[in-house]
Amino acid sequence: MHIQDIFREHPVTISFEFFPPKTDEASEELFTNIARLQELQPSFVSVTYGAGGSTRDRTHRTVLRMVEETTLKPAAHLTCVDASREEVDAVIRDYWAAGIRHIVALRGDPPGQIGGRYTPRADGYNNATELTAAIRRIAPFEVSVGLYPHKHPESPSVEHDIDVLKAKVDAGASRAITQFFFDLDGFLRFMDRVRKAGVTIPVSPGIMPVTNFKSLKKMAGPIGIELPAWLANLFEGLDGDPETRRLIAASVASEMCARLAEEGFSDFHFYTLNRADLTYAICRVLGVREAPPPDEKEAAA
Repeated sequence: MHIQDIFREHPVTISFEFFPPKTDEASEELFTNIARLQELQPSFVSVTYGAGGSTRDRTHRTVLRMVEETTLKPAAHLTCVDASREEVDAVIRDYWAAGIRHIVALRGDPPGQIGGRYTPRADGYNNATELTAAIRRIAPFEVSVGLYPHKHPESPSVEHDIDVLKAKVDAGASRAITQFFFDLDGFLRFMDRVRKAGVTIPVSPGIMPVTNFKSLKKMAGPIGIELPAWLANLFEGLDGDPETRRLIAASVASEMCARLAEEGFSDFHFYTLNRADLTYAICRVLGVREAPPPDEKEAAA
């Protein structure tokens, strides 16, 4: 079956992740990219925190600008790191007052230690389960939570991870978004165990379009994401050929989504790295299109 036939048979929805820009210039570039991806009508877009909550203020400003200047439905990341319960609760209330209705609740990484061991503050929330419960206690937000597509680096077992996910659901989580992955068979085995455990909330696979394998290795190592040999082989010898790397990235991501769609997954969360063009191209392959202009809608009616 041709890849586009797969997506005609298995329609998908999409969401995007951005990180807050560090400068005014980067902010304008980000919103140019956001404007292009907005045309694809994602179900929501998320904005991250840096490690240790280091981008908290910039995350808030970016989310609020999305509310004011776009038609998107932003989901703000919120973590437990380096903040008291009172401080986190104040952020939650501020988001509700600003019109935000979706939060991605994460425990977070220690300051300056992505993948490092987390030690909660005595006056803070201990984990994402407690944070989820707090969010739902304060206001009826939609709450998404993170999910490793295999055993979490700090976890004793997959069974423990699934118990943690069930606790998040009991606390009010309505969706899980996975960390990026490339081991499809491993992910599908993991999801079989999740579903057999009685977890029924939607799970959005996290898709990372890869254009630089060396950078990906640096990103994946601290968080325990294994990169398969076939992926390394695809990028071998292409350090000086960015165009070919981009073509490979689009092909890998599209084929992953096609396999997942055939396996029953219909919601894909793209880690955009604040760039629109590659994610936009992949979404076109997935059959996602812009809304037709108003005059075309009227003609079709």
